[in-house]
Formats: sequence, C-alpha cells, structure tokens
Amino acid sequence: MTANQRTLEEQKEEFKQKKLLASPIAGLISWFIVAISGIFFPDNITVWVLFVATGSIVYLAMGISKLTGENYLDKTKPKNTFDNLFFLTVAQAILVYSIAIPFFIEDYTSLPLTVGILTGLMWVPLTWIIDHWIGLFHSILRTISILILWYLFPSDRFITIPIAIVIVYIMSIVILKNRRIKT
Repeated sequence: MTANQRTLEEQKEEFKQKKLLASPIAGLISWFIVAISGIFFPDNITVWVLFVATGSIVYLAMGISKLTGENYLDKTKPKNTFDNLFFLTVAQAILVYSIAIPFFIEDYTSLPLTVGILTGLMWVPLTWIIDHWIGLFHSILRTISILILWYLFPSDRFITIPIAIVIVYIMSIVILKNRRIKT
C-alpha cells in the first residue's frame, strides 16, 4: 500500500467529519416549492412542479454545497469511497421514478406518496456511513408521516405530504448541524 492510499475506515472517518447539510437543504427547498405549488395551483400543475423540483435536488445540492463549504464538485479533494456510495444512493433515488411514474399514470395523487417515500430511502445508508441514527430517523419518520397523511387527507395530498417532508427535513438539518462527530 502506498502512502497516498487511505483505508476504508480512514475514509469513513473523513466522510463523517462533513457537515452533510447541502443535500437536506436542497431537499427542503424543493419540497417547500412543491407545498407552495400545492397550495396555490391545481394538481395538474403541481405534479409537474413535483417532478421538476424533486428531480433537481441533486443539482441544487451541488450549488448549495459551495455555500456550506462541502463543495461536492471540488476536484482537488482526495477521492473518498463514501462520497461515491452517497452519490450511488442519489442515483438510487432517481431510479425510483420508474416505480412512481406507472403509479402516477394510474392515479396522479400517488405521486407525493411514491416519490416522498422512495426518495427518502436514500437516508438509510447514511446511518451506517456516519454512525449516527439520523438516517433511520429521517426515513422512518418520513415514511410513517407520509402514509398517515395519505389516508387522512386524500384531497390535500399535494399540500400535507410535502409540508410533512419539509418538517422532517428541518428536524434532520437541526440534528445534523448539532450532532457530535465521534473520532
């Protein structure tokens, strides 16, 4: 092994030191836009806002990462296997649209349910990567909230579900910002 190579454990420790705020902030902004659209526009407009806003989270996060100091596109940083894993979870979240779209075609109101739950699953591996419960907390609370709201407010699914997701993001961002990083 050369002096420039780091073990997986060293790379994991390095990844754990990151703020990890850019992506959740981007998600919060995107779902907030969906909620606002749900309040002010008809569902046939809001479905497209949801597709565009949630499909843009990764790009928005890249821009926000420059403001948070995370700078996802910094080519000068050494490669980290866990950055790659994180981006693979982003790819996984994008691929779930293959489940959401057929259900959307059958019932357009399924979109906040399917996209909301399926894209939230990318938080699960984060718990293991950073050795912190936030990933499971986010995914589980988000899923339960979405399911409850799906049944309780069928005519307001494009409002209540995005608002719940925004609230879960706010809580997650606060937890991430205040977490103690173990070394």
